[in-house]
Amino acid sequence: MPGSSRLPISLREVSARKSSAQVRLANLGLNLDVIRNVVFILFLIRWTRKLFYQLKGRGIGGSVFDLYAYIRHALYGVFLRLPGVRTKVQSQVSESILKLERKLVPSGPGVERTITLPKDGWSTEQVRKALADLEGMEHTRWEDGRVSGAVYHGGEELLKLQEEAFGKFLVSNPIHPDVFPGVRKMEAEVVAMVLSLFNAPEGAVGVTTSGGTESILMACLSARNKAYSERGVTEPEMILPETAHTAFRKAGEYFKIKIHLVACKAPAYKVDLRAVSRLVNPNTVLLVGSAPNFPHGIIDDIPGLSRIAHKKKLPLHVDCCLGSFLIPLLTKAGFESEPFDFKLKGVTSISCDTHKYGFAPKGNSTVLYRSDDYRKYQYFISPDWPGGVYASPSIAGSRPGALIAGCWASLVRQGENGYISACHKIVGTMKKIEGAIREMPELCTDLKVIGRPLVSVVAFHSPTLDIYDIADAMGEKGWHLNALQSPPAIHVAVTIPIVAAADKLIVDLVEVTEEARERERKRIAEGRGHKGPVKGDTAALYGVAGSLPNKSVVVDLAKGFLDTLYKA
Repeated sequence: MPGSSRLPISLREVSARKSSAQVRLANLGLNLDVIRNVVFILFLIRWTRKLFYQLKGRGIGGSVFDLYAYIRHALYGVFLRLPGVRTKVQSQVSESILKLERKLVPSGPGVERTITLPKDGWSTEQVRKALADLEGMEHTRWEDGRVSGAVYHGGEELLKLQEEAFGKFLVSNPIHPDVFPGVRKMEAEVVAMVLSLFNAPEGAVGVTTSGGTESILMACLSARNKAYSERGVTEPEMILPETAHTAFRKAGEYFKIKIHLVACKAPAYKVDLRAVSRLVNPNTVLLVGSAPNFPHGIIDDIPGLSRIAHKKKLPLHVDCCLGSFLIPLLTKAGFESEPFDFKLKGVTSISCDTHKYGFAPKGNSTVLYRSDDYRKYQYFISPDWPGGVYASPSIAGSRPGALIAGCWASLVRQGENGYISACHKIVGTMKKIEGAIREMPELCTDLKVIGRPLVSVVAFHSPTLDIYDIADAMGEKGWHLNALQSPPAIHVAVTIPIVAAADKLIVDLVEVTEEARERERKRIAEGRGHKGPVKGDTAALYGVAGSLPNKSVVVDLAKGFLDTLYKA
């Protein structure tokens, strides 16, 4: 039959095709197994690498402690979310925020509020009267030198000169250098003057910013972008002292840079160089040191950090925002100093606030770089925007040229000798306060200076008394001092106004310390131990909420505070 001879061939073809399919399936299965194995090996390598650098950086003991702290934090967070606990906590937080609102937001029948645009604009005299009333609202008297830090100015004469500079450049905007060439010139000269103050090498560059936080953000952004562009780092990390300004933590959150905090242990309270070196890994994009730090006024071991940075070929940023125009002039003013600036070959960037001890108007700072190899990575350039080629040196687009004019006028008016004179007064006053705490019998028994401050800040704690009780008592006497945590302490950042009020500050500190000492004696005599009832706001925030293993309650309070700032 014509078709009978084709049947066996068909069966062979089917069998061959079936066999071929089985081979393909087997190969596919083998390929999938290979892919799975490769993925698993890569996963294993990735986490082995992470584990290696974790153990290298923190050690077994440190890693176990980190795990313990994480579990404790998580479990306490679960506890705070339990129905009964959550309701009580929210009630107490709401009560604290309401108390804060009553304190900060004026209320009552006599308080006028402007919450919509007036139908007809006010007269000039109405505006002037309202401004005078606002200026005269009850406040802590910084004018009398009763506020730590906060207000940095070089006297009434300089303030008047700044007002004139403001008036001349009120509408100017450096984003249009062709329209406002004078502002461009002043900004470039401000950067050049600050670079020279910090012993910048040939080819060093910088930009002005709106303040220390933006300067720090820009340095971190530059380091992150440089590491990505030149080394392909996609999971950036930076290493900083636990005392470094919180703006570095903000930069970590904004720019997705993992933060490694290094302890600054007693008695020196400087960053631990061995811990820094251990934490360095291929993802490290930046090392950080402070000169000085905000909490304790201590200068980190910048030469040691410089050696590590130079050896590891990493950028090192030195935060001189607080030291600004004091720390470069310590030696010329006759005080002890430590190396910290571009003379150290490992230092690649420095932040310096001209609006602190440079006495410029608020809203002025600089970030300086050893060369344009670093600065170029903080620039933003958009070449294909329909609105034109857009380029900006920092976060802001439009910027107030009036602030730049005020800064330039301040620097050239003061001059080097003016800043040396101010350094002599401010650092000399810090040493007077430090000496009183260290040496006066009324203070040295219960108050202890933290570390060895060299610039404008002196911090002190108490091994015997509730330091926050002392902070609240000083507040009742009209002083606004900075409360610290880890360890609990107070600091005084000396400014020109405080120079004239230092003797009164010491007298009041002696008085409140003696009162705290007497209260402690009574507590012990009555068998109540060393912990009395929480009195003031500082003790409530830092003494109670600050001791919680999970800070979510503190975060809620802080959010409430920020919300309150915008309540009309």
